Amino acid sequence: MMTSLKMLVTGDSARIIGFDKSGSAYRKKLLAMGLTPGTTFTITRYAPMGDPVEIKLRGFSLSLRKNEASVLMIEKL
Repeated sequence: MMTSLKMLVTGDSARIIGFDKSGSAYRKKLLAMGLTPGTTFTITRYAPMGDPVEIKLRGFSLSLRKNEASVLMIEKL
């Protein structure tokens, strides 16, 4: 079932299934950072105000701002 990153809590895992059409400006940047369809990741932590969110994927940690993260179409594992 498709969900958004803001619906996940620390420790949840998810898989990237694609990108929202409205986020074409971020798509190339996210792909370059390793956020490709099929990639699984885990929510490591949220900043106190909720922005940014830190995820762990492919052996490294990555921080994403809300507007960048909202482009990701994901499914919770």
